[in-house]
Amino acid sequence: MSEAANRAAGAGPFSAFERMVALRYLRSRRKETIVSVIALISFVGIMLGVATLIIVMAVMNGFRQELMVRILGTNGHVILQPIDSPLVDYPEVTTRIEAVKGIKFALPVVEGQALASGRVGAGTGALVRGLRDEDISKLEFVRDNVRQGTFDGFNASQGVAIGARMAENLGLSAGDLLTLVTPDGDVTPMGVTPRVKAYPVAAIFEIGMSEYDASIVYMPLTEAQLFFNSEDRVQSIEIFLDDPDAVDSMRVPIEAAAQRQVFMTDWRERNRSFFSALQVERNVMFMILTLIVFVAALNIISGLIMLVKDKGRDIAILRTMGATSGAVMRIFVMTGAAIGVTGTFTGLLLGLIVCWNIESIRQFFSWLSGTHVFDPNFYFLSQLPAEIDTGETVSVLLMALALSFLATIIPAWRAARIDPVEALRYE
Repeated sequence: MSEAANRAAGAGPFSAFERMVALRYLRSRRKETIVSVIALISFVGIMLGVATLIIVMAVMNGFRQELMVRILGTNGHVILQPIDSPLVDYPEVTTRIEAVKGIKFALPVVEGQALASGRVGAGTGALVRGLRDEDISKLEFVRDNVRQGTFDGFNASQGVAIGARMAENLGLSAGDLLTLVTPDGDVTPMGVTPRVKAYPVAAIFEIGMSEYDASIVYMPLTEAQLFFNSEDRVQSIEIFLDDPDAVDSMRVPIEAAAQRQVFMTDWRERNRSFFSALQVERNVMFMILTLIVFVAALNIISGLIMLVKDKGRDIAILRTMGATSGAVMRIFVMTGAAIGVTGTFTGLLLGLIVCWNIESIRQFFSWLSGTHVFDPNFYFLSQLPAEIDTGETVSVLLMALALSFLATIIPAWRAARIDPVEALRYE
């Protein structure tokens, strides 16, 4: 036999000879333009599918992570409320709870709804939270994100702290007066009259979560007790844990430290519907975007089938020269897999680049369109987050590679079954 025949007959699995033939089939020739175009479409489809999956999953992960950090950083992980008697001894109860191992700190809180109004606007609903001066400093997300004013001497100032979005909506700055109205006011012979009081704005903070920045008002605890008719008592104690996921194991020691019957809720119960909706949305987005990769894999099938049909004479010659059906099958598997592998890893690179620069890209498109691409009024956060999960990214890569490989099997099997006698009969 000739040298080429010896190479074809003696070449091992995925040898240099098979790789050379597969590479030649990937090259564009004038009469094979349609095959090359389908291969290019398959490559672009897999690249965009993988990149989109990585970007969307990273944004969903970042969105959930940022929300959890902000929610758990400003709200107690466990909320303790009395059942049999009011919390008039809240300083002692708070001290006992803070002494429990695994408790970071505890905050006695007076909380109520009010109507807030300023210099402009028709007013807005506000959640007024009364805290002690020393407790405000424990809320890092509030303490470290003051935009105007200060929390120094918060109790003595008899002022309030409001979010940046509320200040913007009401046209307020530090030192201006915020008017609060609550229906639980003074009892008169004519009935209960709403209580109206104006407080100076001592500080303006920006947590970065629009729902909180637009609705929360922090007030000194003694002022909140007077404003909501809760003199000498608090409504609840918010408990922050070292590990927010350990709420189940902390219930018994917290109740023992309270030394009374209490009702406890945790952050998972209070935000269950919110995080469940995020999880459902994340899973649905993954399934929908996987279809992009699936459609691109179908393009690989159609492209290889056309290539097999076009290369029937070449396949027959290879078989007559001694190439086995397995060698022919491996050649077309490598031809299709090359499209899938290069598309997958190019999509990975593209996805990582976009994730690392997601906020800059958002700002560019906002500037280009003149609109808010990621409006914090609807998405809660003021920046677009992206958190790349290594395990999730590897799963996307394996899924794309598996689909690309499976897409090559049927065309490669058809190529391996070509009868060289029938293929060359009319040549």
